[in-house]
Amino acid sequence: MTIALFGKNLAPENGEYMRQLFEKLSENQVEMTVYRPFADIVAAFVPEDVKYSVFTSNADLNAHILFSIGGDGTILDTVPFVLDSGMPVLGINMGRLGFLSSISKNEIGKAVESVLSGDYTVEQRTLLELVSPENVFGDVRYALNELNVIRNPEHSLLAIKVFVDNVYLNTYWGDGILLATPTGSTAYSLSAGGPIIAPNAKNFVITPIATHNLTVRPMVIPDDSVIRIQVEGREKKFVFSMDSRNCTLDTSVQLEVRKADFCLNLVRMRGEDFFGTIRNKLMWGKDNRN
Repeated sequence: MTIALFGKNLAPENGEYMRQLFEKLSENQVEMTVYRPFADIVAAFVPEDVKYSVFTSNADLNAHILFSIGGDGTILDTVPFVLDSGMPVLGINMGRLGFLSSISKNEIGKAVESVLSGDYTVEQRTLLELVSPENVFGDVRYALNELNVIRNPEHSLLAIKVFVDNVYLNTYWGDGILLATPTGSTAYSLSAGGPIIAPNAKNFVITPIATHNLTVRPMVIPDDSVIRIQVEGREKKFVFSMDSRNCTLDTSVQLEVRKADFCLNLVRMRGEDFFGTIRNKLMWGKDNRN
């Protein structure tokens, strides 16, 4: 088996956990390939007798499973590497919260054993695809969490006209809107007042950001919808983002978005469930009545 290791940075206090991961994989004779920039960061924590190859893009990534080492943001950054390969992604959480990267750094050994024995499940997570305009972020036109249309902080509010399957929904006056997947419903959308959506629900949610009309509320729509977005108003530019990628676009640009024709396969350990994760991460169980 070949396991890919992907990360963006590593706090010094987590170096020992990386050493444990390399040792555990080596002990089990697992072939390893490491994202080149991450390999430079963790080099000091790799035992001398451990060998591995490196990868830099989707084109030279060849593995059975990818370990995302960091937080939820790191998992979002795996999308351009995994794309439609079907390669499962397991998140090892080096931080605190972590809805997606659910494996604690203290559970690395157990997680490796489960992966090697095949004792895990896979959740298929829906992705958004930007149909037009093309090449805004190169070939990476997919988002696991959300798509954002927001005003430049230095400019006034936006008027954002939204169509669902060519039917006019609303013009949102405010700081912006979010179009979130079920995965993204626990991220920015939740902070903006959107609902939590179960991962297997076949829905998207349109969530207004700081709307100037108090009767406007988040809208849940079927995920087979085609969404068209047009920015109007006095401003000539707006900020557009997909997960961690962002740019500035002219208001003459119309956005068209739909569900991608492939999913991200997220690894879950046996006994782990979404509702339990929500209860724990959001501390619902802290209610003394429970």
